[in-house]
Amino acid sequence: MALYRFVTSWQVDAPIDPEFDAILNSKRWPEWWRGVTRVLELEPGDEDGIGNLRRYTFRSRLPYNLTFDTRSTVVERPHLLVGEASGELAGIGRWRLAERDGGVLARYDWDVRTTKAWMNVLAPLARPLFEINHHGVMRAGGEGLARLLGTRVRYGRGRPDEGPLAT
Repeated sequence: MALYRFVTSWQVDAPIDPEFDAILNSKRWPEWWRGVTRVLELEPGDEDGIGNLRRYTFRSRLPYNLTFDTRSTVVERPHLLVGEASGELAGIGRWRLAERDGGVLARYDWDVRTTKAWMNVLAPLARPLFEINHHGVMRAGGEGLARLLGTRVRYGRGRPDEGPLAT
């Protein structure tokens, strides 16, 4: 299996609560996030959303779909969401939000491995394309979120050890 560690940072000029709610309510992502083609709720989870299980299908510029399930394991409103993915991608995703410079810094850490045989075979050569593809999908998410909230987005290239949202 090929392992990947992606860090994405969005600075959205909006209050933290609406941004957190938009990210938490992933069933609506296909309405505003280009590349998210489908989100199905398989299990609802508790009143805070912990334990919910959703199936995501993403399509990007590269000609393939990725489908994986994510179970919500942590919901700490309005600062932290964590989920564990399984399926064609497997790993942990963490959304961290913090008020900063008149807006909200949203950081997404995606520690994941591919499980599709063809992706693992191609990983040594195609890794740069997979990484560019991931960043394009995330950029589309930031743009869609800004449109949804009626504001603008700025991007950063996060590193695992930098900034106020570091682990």
